[in-house]
Amino acid sequence: MKKIKVIIVDDERLSREELKRTLQLYDDFVLIGEAENADEAKGLIESEMPDLIFLDIQMPEKSGFDLLESLDHVPAVLFVTAYDQYAVQAFEVNALDYLMKPIREERFAKAIEKIRAALRSKSSDNAAAEDRKIFIKDGEKRFFIRLDEIYLIESLENYTRLFFQDKKALQRRSLRQWEEMLDEKIFFRINRTEIINIKYIQAINTTDSGRLEVKLKTGELLEVSNRQSVKFKNRNGI
Repeated sequence: MKKIKVIIVDDERLSREELKRTLQLYDDFVLIGEAENADEAKGLIESEMPDLIFLDIQMPEKSGFDLLESLDHVPAVLFVTAYDQYAVQAFEVNALDYLMKPIREERFAKAIEKIRAALRSKSSDNAAAEDRKIFIKDGEKRFFIRLDEIYLIESLENYTRLFFQDKKALQRRSLRQWEEMLDEKIFFRINRTEIINIKYIQAINTTDSGRLEVKLKTGELLEVSNRQSVKFKNRNGI
């Protein structure tokens, strides 16, 4: 049986110890690290690539939500909180589950079964790049989305605007940062300020100047720069 790699993120030592003791009852879960704040957790998650994180939502300085927003790749998340309002938010972001402190063993067991079922249906080792999830804030709403749900990213000085589903959200990442983290087989930078998901292309036309013009399934009509038009044509045999 494949082991499920776990990292615990909680600023309270006693809470971390309680989780560790309870996890020992489940042989297929292996603890590979723990962190007491968001900055420490970010480095640990990026280096160890866990399958699952037990995440406290309310922590000093940076919350569990702040941590998730900073990650380029978000593993499965089980929120741990002492506050009902955060438990509700946890469901709004489509987390696997949440646990209220103090943790009851019966409730923990149910959460474990839910985690097993979710991770069994999707092997982390074989997951396609476009199935990777990121954490997005849209006003007061927070939720996970798959990268392949993004169809357009546009640059706005130090920010970018992300278009996905029927929503859009400002992000702190630059266009260059997005370009570095996205799969180049799926995403293409069409000009200085825009990246598109090529799976959303509905039609491609050539303008009188020789540039390409792409129409997305979502209705946007976008012009590809001269340089990127040549690159796109060569890449796709146009």
